[in-house]
Amino acid sequence: MKKTWLLLAALLLPLALTAKTTTIYHTSDVHGFFYPREGRGGFAAMAAVLKAGPKCYLLLDSGDFANGTVETRNSKGLKGVQMMNRMGYDAATIGNHEFDFKGEGVAPLLANAQFAVLAANFFETSTGKYPPSVLPYKIFDENGVKVAVIGLANRVPTNPSKLYSYGKPLAALEKALTAAEAKKPDVVVVLVHDSLEDDKHGTQSYVGDIGRKFAGRVHVVLGGHAHKIFQNEYINGVLFVESGSYLNNVSRISVETDDETGKFVSAKSELIPLVTAKTGEDEEMKAYADSLREPGVDEVVGTASDVLTKLPADENRQDSPLNDWIADLLRAYSGAQIAVHNNGGTRVDMKKGPVTKRDLIDIHPFDNTVTLVTVDGKFLKRFVKKGFAPRSLYTYSGLTITYKQNKKGKIKDIEILVDGKPVENRKKYTLVTNSYIAGGGSEGWMFKQIPDEDKKLAGSKTIRDLMEDALKKGPVTPPQTGRIIRR
Repeated sequence: MKKTWLLLAALLLPLALTAKTTTIYHTSDVHGFFYPREGRGGFAAMAAVLKAGPKCYLLLDSGDFANGTVETRNSKGLKGVQMMNRMGYDAATIGNHEFDFKGEGVAPLLANAQFAVLAANFFETSTGKYPPSVLPYKIFDENGVKVAVIGLANRVPTNPSKLYSYGKPLAALEKALTAAEAKKPDVVVVLVHDSLEDDKHGTQSYVGDIGRKFAGRVHVVLGGHAHKIFQNEYINGVLFVESGSYLNNVSRISVETDDETGKFVSAKSELIPLVTAKTGEDEEMKAYADSLREPGVDEVVGTASDVLTKLPADENRQDSPLNDWIADLLRAYSGAQIAVHNNGGTRVDMKKGPVTKRDLIDIHPFDNTVTLVTVDGKFLKRFVKKGFAPRSLYTYSGLTITYKQNKKGKIKDIEILVDGKPVENRKKYTLVTNSYIAGGGSEGWMFKQIPDEDKKLAGSKTIRDLMEDALKKGPVTPPQTGRIIRR
């Protein structure tokens, strides 16, 4: 028996030796979170992970690196690019938040990137060509393995710009893929700032169609945008990976190719949580990140008596303590009947204990002011119903909602009360929301239907100003939830 096993091992050994592993690390939606929060995340932790792994690897990012913290906001995204340069990223694609500083702010980000910016569907409007520093794809040679990386930009920028235009992603992928295939890559990776499942933005995702239409030609798809985590998801043999957000994790993808033929064999992924107690922190990268810290933002402005979470604690209650608190601040400041706060604008929880200006920027990094909008009850009903995608994209103050949801996720039997009374179709209501949503940005697209004369500023203060003012008055306690209830 022992001789038989030895013979089998000898026969199998040459097969094992013909396989070659290529390592790819992936991040997305970093949003400027350079430093750990409560013992997790940060570039120093990720640098430690990279140093402990294989010496040869590709480091790729799926976009939204330009804004989300005070460092990126104050530098108009340039510090985000600087960090990625220092980390040695090989390539990234373009997310919607790369437009936070408007169209004019995109070119400096592209010009300063020392990594390849890949976006096969992204063009200059004036020329119809790719902008300077943007490529549809790039071929990387990793230890003898030719890896083609194709990028697809997000098509819904936070600030739409006439400077740039977008092509249909699958058509752009076909064109870039055909061009890349002429160079005979061994592995094809698609880097995209869209998600396999995007219930956050209420849009039908095309990402899964990459597996359905390009199986055998594309091997790995690395996504983002919805801040979700997917590991080892396969469609027709194509591996789909998403790595969450805020640099809490990094994904490591292992791609096997035949050492003799170079042909793709398989791919699998692993999520590595960046818990600093386990990963450690690279001292050189930590020092560099600390050199980019903005001064004056770590001043304590108040305290929270408990954690205020941005996510609902109960699946049948769609509102959360932090979003309820922000909505209440908007209504109290403006005097409106109803406050509407987009949950996507709240980026992280408010931690228990001392709260700093940095914490408030991390919670809401946007400089949104407050806008009053006059609407009728018919619009209000439609807005609330459209706001389920399938979970509520909004939190409200002065308004309560109960609803049912069938097995397919369709919302029905909605009851909407304003100050305890049913909404009337012809009655006029004054609601308040942030200036971005009131202007029709992102999920606030329905507000584009409202005439400008029915919108006016409620004051000069930003949402962060309102949060800071409230904290200075005394410890903040989590408000009771139950404004949006599934029956």
